[in-house]
Amino acid sequence: MIATLKGFTQQLVPVNSIKINAVTGGSGSPILLLHGWPETWWEWHHVMPLLAEHFSVVAMDLRGAGFSDCPLDGYDKATMARDAHEVMVALGHERYAVCGHDIGGMVALRLAAIYREAVTHLAVLDVPLPGWTQWEAMTARIWHFSFHMNRDLPERLIHGREYDYVSAFMAERFYDHSAFNPEDVEIYAKAMALPGRTRASMEWYRTLTADHAAALEYKKQPLEIPVLGLGGEQRFGAHMVSMLKEFASNVTGGSIERCSHYVADERPHEVAAALIDFLKAN
Repeated sequence: MIATLKGFTQQLVPVNSIKINAVTGGSGSPILLLHGWPETWWEWHHVMPLLAEHFSVVAMDLRGAGFSDCPLDGYDKATMARDAHEVMVALGHERYAVCGHDIGGMVALRLAAIYREAVTHLAVLDVPLPGWTQWEAMTARIWHFSFHMNRDLPERLIHGREYDYVSAFMAERFYDHSAFNPEDVEIYAKAMALPGRTRASMEWYRTLTADHAAALEYKKQPLEIPVLGLGGEQRFGAHMVSMLKEFASNVTGGSIERCSHYVADERPHEVAAALIDFLKAN
């Protein structure tokens, strides 16, 4: 169950009244990686060694996932952003880049909006963002948003069927199934089966109405740092740049070909290369 990556070390970092599992390696300027649902830091395990040749890499389990604590509350993206920032400060990184995928992308954007003196670069991968003008219309068409927002129901239906749910969910969002190791699904499913983790990760969605209202306010002060938006051409790739331009003035990016939602799993070399070019060019 415990996934390890050669050249990287794991530790529990006390922050914001909880403990966050952080995985670190490499050297150079720091970059923080934030995973999405239903994954853990392991989402980045193909990307991390490539980035570590150039940067100090930190990947963490979000509050409520993997080996991080799963308290009863604090799943709004501002609190989760504070978790992430305090992890970086505790590890000695006062200024850093951040890259988030899916829910982690929502946290990354909030992190950049709150900690403007700390975040040097922002990358967001394949996710609709609270505050986007098309937020309500887009999320109304994504079935799992409304399902996960239901109180108690998802936990009851998923309990004991974590592997079935996670494997079916991810399979629906892959373009190239041959690019994904089925053993990774087992890692994510076992992590979700840990006590409290299914409920906690559902809370990521139950705060989205409040997250959207908050984003409508902070987007009034556009980010001036370099921003990269990437997505799978079969998922949100076509929207990422225009979406992020609502929040920032300096946005580049686009679509990754032959790819759907799980870009770091399907196309890790393309993701790593894009991040390296982005960070070194700006």
